[in-house]
Amino acid sequence: MENTAQNINPLERSLDISVPLDALNTAIDERLRRMSRSVKMPGFRPGKAPLAIMRQQYGGKAYGDALEDAVKMAFGKAAAEQKFNVAGYPRIEPKPHQEANDKTLEFSAIFEVFPEFVPGDMSGARIERPVLEVTDVEVDKTIDILRRQRVRYNPVERGAAKDDRVVVSFCGKKNGEAFEGGSAEEFPFVLGKNTMLPDFESAVEGLKAGESKAFDLVFPQDYATGHLAGETVQFEVTVKQVMAPALPEVDAEFARTLGVEDGDIAKMRAEIEGNLKREVKKRIDARLKEQALDALLNANPIPVPQTLVDMEVRNMMENARHDLEKRGADSKKFPMQPEWFAERAKRRVTLGLVFAEVIKIGGLRARPEQIRALIEEAAETYETPQEMVKSVYANARALADVENTATENNVVAWTLERVTVTEKAVAFEELMGLQPV
Repeated sequence: MENTAQNINPLERSLDISVPLDALNTAIDERLRRMSRSVKMPGFRPGKAPLAIMRQQYGGKAYGDALEDAVKMAFGKAAAEQKFNVAGYPRIEPKPHQEANDKTLEFSAIFEVFPEFVPGDMSGARIERPVLEVTDVEVDKTIDILRRQRVRYNPVERGAAKDDRVVVSFCGKKNGEAFEGGSAEEFPFVLGKNTMLPDFESAVEGLKAGESKAFDLVFPQDYATGHLAGETVQFEVTVKQVMAPALPEVDAEFARTLGVEDGDIAKMRAEIEGNLKREVKKRIDARLKEQALDALLNANPIPVPQTLVDMEVRNMMENARHDLEKRGADSKKFPMQPEWFAERAKRRVTLGLVFAEVIKIGGLRARPEQIRALIEEAAETYETPQEMVKSVYANARALADVENTATENNVVAWTLERVTVTEKAVAFEELMGLQPV
């Protein structure tokens, strides 16, 4: 077997390989002999069918399988001899103009290799570390959020105001004709939650149960329903019910709804504070990680094998379909396009390659004590932490996920040591992604 290699682009290679015909024919005969032991041929006992008859019946399949194996073996040997770090699978093409001979079959193998690079300098990169201390103020804000999540509404006789829950019936008309989607009966919404357009909510404010109002409304130019965008319509709305919000008191009953069985308020606050500190740390770590990954990508603008990107696109599409089906949707009704995932897939592949190189040169594989610490930290939120720890160690897949997280944390720490990190105070609402009240 002879082979030659030539560069086509920075990562693509073309390797000429040849398969000896005598070795191929021997492999074909061996396959046919193995097949004869199990296939049933009329008039012959298993294993006794003549090779010539087996070749007539199964020669095509035996040839195809033997040739595929021979090409794979030839390619693997040639790639190893030239020390190619092959990415993905090669594309095998017969040589278009083979020299007439009866000794070899000639092929071209087109494939990509992994990029070779040294991680770039990140000393000029800047990362902001969010800083937020959890105090009684943040605990009180969290309790207020929990109270609002458990709000109840009681009927009132006054006019509707912000935060009230109203039930309305309305009819919208354009040029005197009712338009599709512009009418509803007994429709509930909370004023100030932006369920309806601002001008619609403004018209409802101040109305009591049983009162009606007619008003003009101009739809925004970017309104989702195209035929209404920028149009002026007329609405008539009747308020059926006005209900004011009633927040639960912070008492023993409230504490019990949060899982504090004895209703102890101090214990409830302590648990909220502990959970809040863990969540704040998680969000700060996530922001640091995101910035660290961006710094790694910016410092390493490496070419990536398209083969790996395509594989990642297929994986992402399959995961998206699986997610839809888990939610009860028919994924066949949501056709997906590869280009939707291409940019994220390329980012993932690039990060994977950079991570692999950084892990190798920095010796950043997760250590057993780091893995244990992550598992125990996660187990703190369970009623029986030790049982949770045991279950993770007993599940190979779960343990591998934790190990990957620990290794990723090491890469982030390695990156932070090589960039300029400044601290920046962050508001509680901003870090937690809360809407202003």
